[in-house]
Amino acid sequence: MPGLGVQAHVVPTDVSDVAAVQHLADEARNVFGHFDAWINNAGVYLMGRLEETPDDAFRQVMETNFFGTVSGARAAVAQFRRQGYGTLVNVSSTFGTVAAPYVSAYVASKHAVRGFSASVRQELLGTGIDVCTVLPAAIDTPLWQHTANYTGWRIRPVEPVYTPERVARAILRVLRSPRHEVFVGPAARSFAAMHGLLPRTFERTMNGVTEAHHFEKERQGHTSGTLFRPMAEGTGTSGGHHAAGKQWLRRLLVAGGVAAAAFSLGKKREARGLKARFAHALGV
Repeated sequence: MPGLGVQAHVVPTDVSDVAAVQHLADEARNVFGHFDAWINNAGVYLMGRLEETPDDAFRQVMETNFFGTVSGARAAVAQFRRQGYGTLVNVSSTFGTVAAPYVSAYVASKHAVRGFSASVRQELLGTGIDVCTVLPAAIDTPLWQHTANYTGWRIRPVEPVYTPERVARAILRVLRSPRHEVFVGPAARSFAAMHGLLPRTFERTMNGVTEAHHFEKERQGHTSGTLFRPMAEGTGTSGGHHAAGKQWLRRLLVAGGVAAAAFSLGKKREARGLKARFAHALGV
């Protein structure tokens, strides 16, 4: 990569193919002699009601998002053990800590990545190998163009949407100074905190937010997106969805403060009133 002072070696890889992932690791070792870090970041997105989502589509989300991470981790950890050090970065999602409707396959895969990372991290204590989990909020990538969509409606990301460069910087930080888990974007941390404090209210609110903001008013036929094959569209880093989202983010932060107040008061009557304000703060 001219100007960056580094050498790049590109190996197109289907992460749902175990042999292909192992070939990627072997190729990296053959070209560079070793590797210091491995980042599992490949992911696909699916929206649809549980009963309307094809079984093979649901399974492919798990194959890519979760089992692709497992295959990458196996290949990387084997090399790290040989050399006595290394950093494994698994990219989960804010949906690795909370959930929303219509994305059960994606949520399941990202919860699995987070739990898998925590378990492997404990296995590797004292080995010189770090395992870090990155949990981004909604990111402006072509993921939204590539979504497998079985809802019947055109979709859009729910604000606030952050830039992919923000995630890249977070990954660089954990490579330099490993941490167990890192949230990317204020919304990611706020979602996790609010769910921990008021889980039932949070889930009702997320349902309302999804219904109100995740769908366009335009019908769309069912599509498998990039689950089973690449698409010619959306090959850059940005999906063109990045917007200020300031008003929604302000509501989110106000809601987080409301949730914290409910927790600190610890009184049922006050908590009930604050729950209503929590939902109102998010505009649902």
